[in-house]
Amino acid sequence: MAKWAYEQLSPEPHQPSQDKLDLKKFYSLEIPRSYINCTEDNALPQGEWAWHPRMSSRLGLYRLVQMPGSHEVMFTNPVGLAEKIIEAGRD
Repeated sequence: MAKWAYEQLSPEPHQPSQDKLDLKKFYSLEIPRSYINCTEDNALPQGEWAWHPRMSSRLGLYRLVQMPGSHEVMFTNPVGLAEKIIEAGRD
């Protein structure tokens, strides 16, 4: 399973995660926002560098949807992730 999952991945450059974006237009949008947080995701260290709340707090007001799983939840629990995407999209 690990080999299969690895073969599905493609390299991702690091620079886009470092670039500063002008988000003024994004913040002016009046659309609901949700953040799906996988509670066992250790791709970033827990604490101040973790995905949530450091990344999620950038959204302003948002719905937090949490689920068990890691950074590769799309491979390990695709049905559960799909359910959480539907939950995140509810009004």
